[in-house]
Amino acid sequence: MRPVLLRLLLPATAALAAGLAWPQPQPNAPAATLPGVTISSKGNPDPVEKSYRRMVRGMDLFERRREMSPQGELRFKLLPRKPGVSLDRLELLVLGKTVETPIPVAPDRTFVLARQSKAWDENAMVTPDRKALTMTWRAEVRTPGLPPGTRRLGDLRLECMVGMEAGLYSNSPSFITRIFSEISSTPAYCDNPENRYLFFADKPVFGVTLVAGGRREMVPASRLYAAAIDTPTLAQELSFCDCEMLLDRTYFLPLGDRSWPDDTLVQFDFMEDADARR
Repeated sequence: MRPVLLRLLLPATAALAAGLAWPQPQPNAPAATLPGVTISSKGNPDPVEKSYRRMVRGMDLFERRREMSPQGELRFKLLPRKPGVSLDRLELLVLGKTVETPIPVAPDRTFVLARQSKAWDENAMVTPDRKALTMTWRAEVRTPGLPPGTRRLGDLRLECMVGMEAGLYSNSPSFITRIFSEISSTPAYCDNPENRYLFFADKPVFGVTLVAGGRREMVPASRLYAAAIDTPTLAQELSFCDCEMLLDRTYFLPLGDRSWPDDTLVQFDFMEDADARR
């Protein structure tokens, strides 16, 4: 199975990395290579911004559902969406009518959001100095001390719930129609056995395996690479997905299948590790 998947996937991911061979931008759409812009108190004229209130509600949900991730830590993460977009030296602000608060962004492009009553009252926005469709957002919940190359399923379940509550999904409607059938904007979507909430691994994945005690099961190929293997019109549809730049890192998980406990380990077989073993 793996050689077949790689023959299908690698030409696509190689083209993404080079910024080549993808659909031409539609009229009025941003170009494939988009520089950052400088933000000020007046805001980015074409921002990829998120609601401060919704992100705080996501933080509140994290606290309410801590039983899913007792030791977990919540951060928010910024990811590139288009080839040629650098997130180095990214600036991030909470912007309201009178509020203008810088948010420190760590080298791994994660950040925490401070609670500010004034920002809440002013319905502020969390605004980076990047234009719309150049980057995407995710919640990140991590339990410290896990073995390298693993995540915890309860952490990822809570990531999905926080991400939905915070409004961090950012696909265009035509892609949502295919991937997120019957999607809702609520955390309840994460309990749907057929949910297609996209996760991004730290590196390109060759395979993903669920491990709970003596039970071990590989995630099917149809749940890797944003289900692109089953997509005959990949080139047309990728431009609608916030996975466009990171297709080879994406995966879905059976979040709603409670036969897998929250302590289930999600083990990653990364492409670079597989190459090293050859």
